[in-house]
Amino acid sequence: MDIDEFDYTLPERLIAQEPSPERDMSRMMIVKRAEESISAGHFRQLPDFLKKGDVLVINDSKVIPARLYGRKDTGSVIEILLLARQDFYDDAVWEVLLKPAKRVRIGTTIFFGSGVKGQLIDRKGDKKWLLRFDMDTPLDQFLEEHGSIPLPPYIKRPKADMTTSDDRQRYQTLYARIPGSVAAPTAGLHFSDGMLQHIRGYGIPVVSVTLHVGYGTFMPVTAKKVEDHIVDEEFFEVTEEAADAINRAERVIAVGTTSTRVVEAATGKDGRVKPGSWHTGLFIYPGYRFKRLGALLTNFHLPRSSLFLLVCAFAGSGLMQRAYRRAVEEAFRFYSYGDCMLIL
Repeated sequence: MDIDEFDYTLPERLIAQEPSPERDMSRMMIVKRAEESISAGHFRQLPDFLKKGDVLVINDSKVIPARLYGRKDTGSVIEILLLARQDFYDDAVWEVLLKPAKRVRIGTTIFFGSGVKGQLIDRKGDKKWLLRFDMDTPLDQFLEEHGSIPLPPYIKRPKADMTTSDDRQRYQTLYARIPGSVAAPTAGLHFSDGMLQHIRGYGIPVVSVTLHVGYGTFMPVTAKKVEDHIVDEEFFEVTEEAADAINRAERVIAVGTTSTRVVEAATGKDGRVKPGSWHTGLFIYPGYRFKRLGALLTNFHLPRSSLFLLVCAFAGSGLMQRAYRRAVEEAFRFYSYGDCMLIL
């Protein structure tokens, strides 16, 4: 398949730069696959589409303040974006993006202040390196004090405002629990405490899984042929309790593409979700046969991205192109801080 088939035109004015005043105030497009129908509504209507036997699967990964600024021994400033731990259980070594990446080499030391420094120990690509931290304080404490939330590049902020308390709060789900993501599982940003309580009050289980979202998740596919694209592997975990609840469900509703990938990656040939922790590079695109997913709540995704390919795989490319055209016509808000879509 040619990646050009998964492009669409989006006016820049529709890219949401700020979250809605309240989490659950977003609009929601409802897409029914069986009827090939598209309608506009609001996120607060979500419980109306749930029924006995459903389970709602959420991703409880927490975004870390992964953007740092350091200095080389020459005094020049360098921007570092943490991408992924090389060993999930070891904070010391991370794959990172450097900016600018010129004039650095293996062995270069970067100083961050507060007695913290890092050394580049290997090169992984054009701008990707392995950085080993040298610090006495826990990394999560250092990041909270010195790091900033790594907002996607389409959300524009002056550098001075990169660590605003509003973004630290709103670019994070209310149920975020386990630190490790460098980008938010954005479909979950719509949920307020009241909405979660309302859903549970309907008798619908809300089940947590974990997938630590990597930076590459939201990047456009650059390969000409879809089949040639490779998705970076990401760490995920499914507890025995979560697997049991999902396996008992009549319909699995994933909150976001990350929850979708967990459910699908953890499902065996027998159709049952297995507990455990692994890394997955599962790339879902049209032609993929879903094993457990019954419905999907998701945001509007970038053209030519693996996430747009995933929703096209679930709902059909033609129906998704129609839905996105209507979303543009009706001025839905797009991307991380934007509105959402419920695919049934």
